[in-house]
Formats: sequence, structure tokens, C-alpha cells
Amino acid sequence: MGSKTMRIVAMEGFGGVEVLRVGEAERPKPGVGEVLIWVAAAGLNRADILQRQGHYPPPPGASEVLGMEISGTVVERGPDAEERWKVGDAACALVPGGGYAEFCLAHGGCCLPVPSGLAIEQAAALPEAAMTVWANLFATDTRNTPRLFAGERFLMQGGTSGIGVMAIQAARERGACVVATAGSAEKCEFLRELGCERAWNYRKENWAAGAAEWAADSGGVDVILDMVAGDYFAKHLELLGVGGRLIHIATGHGAEVKLDLRKAMRKQLTVTGSTLRSRPVEEKQRLRDAVEANLWPLIAAGKVRVVVDRIYPMVEVAEAQRRIESSAHIGKILLRMSQGVDEKMKQICV
Repeated sequence: MGSKTMRIVAMEGFGGVEVLRVGEAERPKPGVGEVLIWVAAAGLNRADILQRQGHYPPPPGASEVLGMEISGTVVERGPDAEERWKVGDAACALVPGGGYAEFCLAHGGCCLPVPSGLAIEQAAALPEAAMTVWANLFATDTRNTPRLFAGERFLMQGGTSGIGVMAIQAARERGACVVATAGSAEKCEFLRELGCERAWNYRKENWAAGAAEWAADSGGVDVILDMVAGDYFAKHLELLGVGGRLIHIATGHGAEVKLDLRKAMRKQLTVTGSTLRSRPVEEKQRLRDAVEANLWPLIAAGKVRVVVDRIYPMVEVAEAQRRIESSAHIGKILLRMSQGVDEKMKQICV
């Protein structure tokens, strides 16, 4: 396979985007259950920003290199890797780290085929968002119970994020009524085109009053998927109806909140949350199977769109991270890793 080294995005300590640089590292070898993927693109996530700042270390044993989702081509199999994965297969994968590199290890149980009709680079936008949405809204394994059902009213905070775009479409396809927030009039228009009944600019509009009016005839909002927390928490408790579910997947406005237990008890509320990165491989594999069975056909049929904001080359990683920090994007930001790959490898990956 030629050179035993690869280009990576390295960090010179923790801090702002100035600590990022393109460097070189030894190409990894797949271990038990793993495959090695030549990376066409990596998806950017806010967790990457937190890790760069020193606030979100990778799980023990994971690569220190940033990047938690990738797409590309399988180029090597480790011992006991899933039989379905062959050298030359196009795949996307959820990884605990290492995605900002030309080659990345992935457990076979965390890999998915590239959906039919989708470009291989675009598939890097899928693993983290799809598995997060399924785990928090629809999963039925021993750890999770479904939290959103047909006919219910669903509020998505941060609707134009990668997770927001996926959650809105999946919820609509499963029969829920959906509203969302975003940070500009342009983004709100996009959300309405995506299928939201209403969308509010949280910078200029009273989204809480709007959501309360929207859900008044049904007694309140049934489910809220939230990346904000902090000062939004009390507003969410007010909005939820009896039996409502508040699900946290990030804490943009702070992790500490004040809970009025009497209100939660009176309304019979469920307040929960989760992360994905540190879950056991076996649990991620169950999520992978459910996502492939339920969401992949919707993507292949064009019923769930993959929304990519921009694709940056690896050398522009600082600009890519600045864009995600600015919250100006709609959908996923991707990092292209394909430069410097020999022509034979490129042909395998087409």
C-alpha cells in the first residue's frame, strides 16, 4: 500500500484554531474487529471544538487525533472483522477519534454502507447525526425506550445543525409534528422548507411563547431535543405537557440548571440525556443496525436529505472549525482528506 505514513490534522497543545496544523503520523494497523478506511471526508462536530480546547478528551485507547465520523473506502481488514466488509467497499463510520486523517481505524460494527445514490464524501455527514437521533428519539434496545411517537409534538432546538436537520426529517417521516429554532431568518426559512410547521429566530423572536401557542391545543409539547440547557431548562419545563420528555445532548448555555421537582412530578416529566462517543462498541453496533434498517432506506429514497453546508480541504481545517464555531452553517461541515492519494487508490474509491 505504498507509504507507511499518512497526513493528519495535529494539535500543538490546547486552545484556539491556531493550535491546528497538518502533520504526519504512522499509518495505523487494524486490530481485532477493526477495518482500516482510506478517508474521503470527515464530519466536523462541536465535540471536536471542545476536544481542541481541552474540555473533551477521547475515551481510553482511542486516537488523540480529532474526528468522530468519516467516510471512505475499506483498504485493510483486521482479525475477526465483520465478514460484510471487503477491501474496496465504500463505507462511513462512527469512530471514537482519528477521523481528521488520511487513514482511520473503525470497528466493523460501527461501519455503515454509503446509502444508494449518495456521494462518498457526503456520507461523512451521517454517522454521528443518524446514530445520535436514533439513540435519543427512537431506540428500542435494553438501554433506551422510544421517546417520540407518531402524532406527537416535537421541538428541536438548533434545527439547522447536522443533528437538527436529521432529527427534523426523521421525526416528520415517523409521523410527528415538528417545530424548531434557529439563529436567522434565512435558517428559519430553510427549516420550514425542510418540513417544520413553524420555526423561530431565537435571536429576535420569543420562541418559547410561539411554541406554547403552537402546542396549546394538545396540552403542551411532547418531546424536546436540546443542545442548549442552561437558561433554556426552565422554559422547557414550562412548555412540556403531561408526560413530556426533555432530552439533552449538549450544554451550550451551561451544564448546571435549577430543577423544580414539583413541576416535574406534577407533569410526570422525563428529563434525560446522553452522549454517544463513550458507549461500548456492542451498543453502537445495535444502533448501527437500527439506523441501517430504518433511516438508510429513507435516505436512499430521498425522503431524508443529507445537507452539507461546505466541504473544506484538510489544509483549511482552521477555517472549517471557525465556521462551525460561528454557527453560520446549515447542515454538516466536512473536511476533505483525499489529497495526496495515488491514482490507483482513487480508482478504488470511486
